[in-house]
Amino acid sequence: MKSEFGDPDKKPPANPLDNLILTILSQSTSDRNRDTAFTDLKERFPDWESAAEAETDEIAAAIRPGGLANQKSARIKDILRWVKQKRGDYKLDWLKDMTPDEVIAELTQLKGIGVKTAAVLLCFSFEVDIFPVDVHVHRICRRLELVLHNASAEKTHYQMQTLIPPGRSKPFHLNLLKLGRTYCRPANPKCGECPINIICPYPVKSKASHD
Repeated sequence: MKSEFGDPDKKPPANPLDNLILTILSQSTSDRNRDTAFTDLKERFPDWESAAEAETDEIAAAIRPGGLANQKSARIKDILRWVKQKRGDYKLDWLKDMTPDEVIAELTQLKGIGVKTAAVLLCFSFEVDIFPVDVHVHRICRRLELVLHNASAEKTHYQMQTLIPPGRSKPFHLNLLKLGRTYCRPANPKCGECPINIICPYPVKSKASHD
């Protein structure tokens, strides 16, 4: 995949709270809709304190393009309230002093935050060598038989951490995202064009199921 997609450039760490809210907005929608919703949210509420003090339906109106606005707005407000209660401000920098397992345990107590969302925060805001497993990555790991075909996303997350060489979690995650969007799609995958089809058992099994 590296020869096909390259080695993703190292970007500056994302602001932790921005990253967390952005990841909440990404659930069950496209990147484009997520980004539109986040931009609209920031334009409507220039700082997180103003968003925290707003009514839930005001937040929902701002993030409508991202879908599931009522559900996500309630979760965003709860998260902002929780962050303020923890340290008296709207920062998550204190998480960097915790182990990844501690951060995951802390964040997954909140509704709407699962292991994947916590891993994204650790990977892209704190540069922790951790492998987030979203829907694309989960699908590819199962098709490659790196995990059992019926493994949950959470189980896949923990199993994959032991398989990836040190320092390669972030670029591998990003390249699997590209692979999933370009070739290894949920329906009608482009197996014949896929750059890793020579090592993937899925095309063979997929063809056999249609013979």
